[in-house]
Amino acid sequence: MMENHIKNSRKLTDAAQFNINPFLAVYLANFLTGSSDAKGIAKALVYPRVLGTSITGSFGTQMQGFISEVLAGYGSAIAGIDIEFVDQVDGLRKYCQLKLGPNTINKDDVETISGHFNRVIRLAKTNNLRIALEDMVVGVLYGEPSQLSSHYRRIGSQYHFPVLAGADFWHRLTGDSDFFADLLVAIGEVAREADFRQELDRIIDTLAESESIQQLSRH
Repeated sequence: MMENHIKNSRKLTDAAQFNINPFLAVYLANFLTGSSDAKGIAKALVYPRVLGTSITGSFGTQMQGFISEVLAGYGSAIAGIDIEFVDQVDGLRKYCQLKLGPNTINKDDVETISGHFNRVIRLAKTNNLRIALEDMVVGVLYGEPSQLSSHYRRIGSQYHFPVLAGADFWHRLTGDSDFFADLLVAIGEVAREADFRQELDRIIDTLAESESIQQLSRH
């Protein structure tokens, strides 16, 4: 994940990587730095890209791969199901959609998730297999149950599909009640190696020197 993040960040020296709104760029530069000079505009363009939703999405994809390839859970060939695993708490097989955090779905996602789950249950009945509502679960990779959005809560209260959040999800997946805490420590150790400040400053300086940014700063 860090390698891809760095690779994509290095592309941002080219102004063509941005669909620049000249009005908004100037405003955001002033808002962020107090100046609409070329470097301020470059920062307003670069920071959202390197710290924004793209790295969040990449992290979610990498975590799904980690679960499927390294841990007991594994990828599913069933449409709408990310992984299947044997719940280490109740011993039952679970069919799971993975979500990143406690606020990462919207209203429409609730209907989509329940639709996928109900289709799996209907297919199982057709094939004389037992899959109960409680075997169809949403696994939220971080967060506490109390932090789950109203959309997640609807999945449980209206459709009766369990939502397993944070430590509870990882415990059921691995059988280790401390796994989530240990995972956070391990990720934190890797994150300490992610000091990209000097190269990020170089990227911003290079972008600020581009003709399009220079022209924008003179308006």
